[in-house]
Amino acid sequence: MEMFLVIAAAIALQIFLTARGLSPFLSLLLVAIGMGLALGMSPQDLLKTIDAGVGSTLAGLALVIVLGAILGKVLEESGAAERIATTLIAAFGERNIQWALLLTGFLVGIPLYFNAGFIILVPLIFSLARRTGLPILYLAIPTVASLSTTHCFLPPHPGPVVLVNAFGADMGRTLLYGIAMAIPAVVVAGPLLGRRMQAINPPLLDLFASSDGPRELPGNASSFLIALSPVLLISLSVLADALLPEGPARTVLLFAGNPTVALLLASLVAFWWLGHRRGVDLQTQTKWLNAAIAGIAVIVLIITAGGVFKQVLVDSGVGARIAALSESWQMPPLIFAWLATALLRVMIGSATVAVITAAGIVAPLIASTGASPELMVLAVGAGSVFGSHVNDSAFWMFKEFFNLSMKQTFASWTVMETTISIVGLGGVLLLERLVG
Repeated sequence: MEMFLVIAAAIALQIFLTARGLSPFLSLLLVAIGMGLALGMSPQDLLKTIDAGVGSTLAGLALVIVLGAILGKVLEESGAAERIATTLIAAFGERNIQWALLLTGFLVGIPLYFNAGFIILVPLIFSLARRTGLPILYLAIPTVASLSTTHCFLPPHPGPVVLVNAFGADMGRTLLYGIAMAIPAVVVAGPLLGRRMQAINPPLLDLFASSDGPRELPGNASSFLIALSPVLLISLSVLADALLPEGPARTVLLFAGNPTVALLLASLVAFWWLGHRRGVDLQTQTKWLNAAIAGIAVIVLIITAGGVFKQVLVDSGVGARIAALSESWQMPPLIFAWLATALLRVMIGSATVAVITAAGIVAPLIASTGASPELMVLAVGAGSVFGSHVNDSAFWMFKEFFNLSMKQTFASWTVMETTISIVGLGGVLLLERLVG
């Protein structure tokens, strides 16, 4: 009980300090240190945990965020983002623009990790918001809901793949069931929820805002191909990993399909095709690059501090204690799997860590209860996105990019993630009746 009180107090303090105007970067670090000491960590272990939290977060995010911001800046300054926005509006109409973004997010989210897909699509959201005058969350929620839904339900994302292996599930059947669940989840948590959030309309940040780029817009084909080239490269790497034998072609495609490499290649092509080839001098392109990095530097620091907060929870043994507590619960296996994972997610913050921990807790239930391994994968996946809050780096990424207050972030991001989780659980229980 004391552990839960400490974590609840830490979360409440974090919300209070941020609401009072203290930089989230500083407040997250201070609260994480205080929480670690209160949970019984020694100062020496706490210092190691801080280093580990910074390292693990930056290793997975820093270059992806920076390169994604650079690609977005080039697309915006060159007019390519405006061309994409204009084409989408013409094809779907402003009235149906949410469905265009939902489809885009779903297609991008299948091969891409959430963070990479988010960074690639944020410039498009900003461009459409400026072009249409629509509230930013009206456009952002359907896009991000698609990315989050594919991340928690569909292979080849790491969480579902880990669970498929741990539970001995069939990959193809899991993918089919996951798509069947993802469609209603993303519709409810995307366009339907996004329409209810139009009142949350913060001022747009200067990120990705065009300044002195060429007035003549680039062509449709080049704009879409360059913007989506990271997605194409990553998709090819997934196919190569599944279909090609060992050899040079497979090696090259797997390397080019790494999210960091894919974004680097896309940025270089964007600088050449949308910059140099159209007469933009190197000095101007360098200004674009510097502006992109400066614009997201604080965001990277805040996300890194969020990683420290998460690592303190992991290293202090919170996950192990919750796992031991969860084993004593008595309830239907699919609901148990969802609830145990949701509790781990709320306490720890990392969806992947929650999934890995929950896998060890619920795997024995498959043999003892005869529950479907594929549905157990999806139940755990649904639980892994429940109640995202201040201990989740994605919470801060969403908050900072869209210039939201803490209250607005809870009312939008946290509600969206929780909606995906609950609708996902409903889908699992319905599928159990249909295919059970």
